[in-house]
Amino acid sequence: MKEVVLDTETTGISIQEGHRIVEIGCIELNNLIPTKNKFHCYLNPEKKVSQKAFEIHGYSDDFLSKQKKFSEVVKDFLKFIEGKKLIIHNAEFDLAHLNNELRLLQMDEIKNEVVDTLVLARDKFPGSPVNLDALCKRYSVDNSKRKNHTALIDCDLLAKVYINLIDQKEPSFNLNIENHEGTKFNNSIISHYKKIVEISKEEKEKHKVYLKENLKKNYFN
Repeated sequence: MKEVVLDTETTGISIQEGHRIVEIGCIELNNLIPTKNKFHCYLNPEKKVSQKAFEIHGYSDDFLSKQKKFSEVVKDFLKFIEGKKLIIHNAEFDLAHLNNELRLLQMDEIKNEVVDTLVLARDKFPGSPVNLDALCKRYSVDNSKRKNHTALIDCDLLAKVYINLIDQKEPSFNLNIENHEGTKFNNSIISHYKKIVEISKEEKEKHKVYLKENLKKNYFN
């Protein structure tokens, strides 16, 4: 099953006050495993960024004025998310802004199935903080790169949090290269989750001594 972890950054909170999207980030998951397929763009909102929003994401009016408009990326964006479940933290906010952009272009609203991880977290941890930083801390997800709220970094963190929220500790691999036993493997997917640690010669020798001493002790006892 293919899903898309999605996040946006905006000029401000309320679409009623005319606020617009300045960044869209999407990471595709296949059976909960991140693929190489990503969608990312900065956008010219044709509106000044509020001071509060600037403090959150750090995108200046000058930087954004040089970016494409939503109308120039909308077809690629809709094609990327077509037929896929959307994973969003506080989906009400992101969808309100995305649908507002679509309405301004007289286009249909997003009809994808949506999983709101904020709702999942509130149900699972009632009364506890459930923002992305708090969930990263709870699940020991390294968020040290999150100096500002940027869409792709937040998507990457949310993908890891999402797997924990649905109690899927080990992603189910969709392996597609057969080995000599007929089992299928995809090396790029395996390497994403597998870390090989080389043992030094000194460590090997210490291990031999440890085994020898303990085998003697257990034998004579």
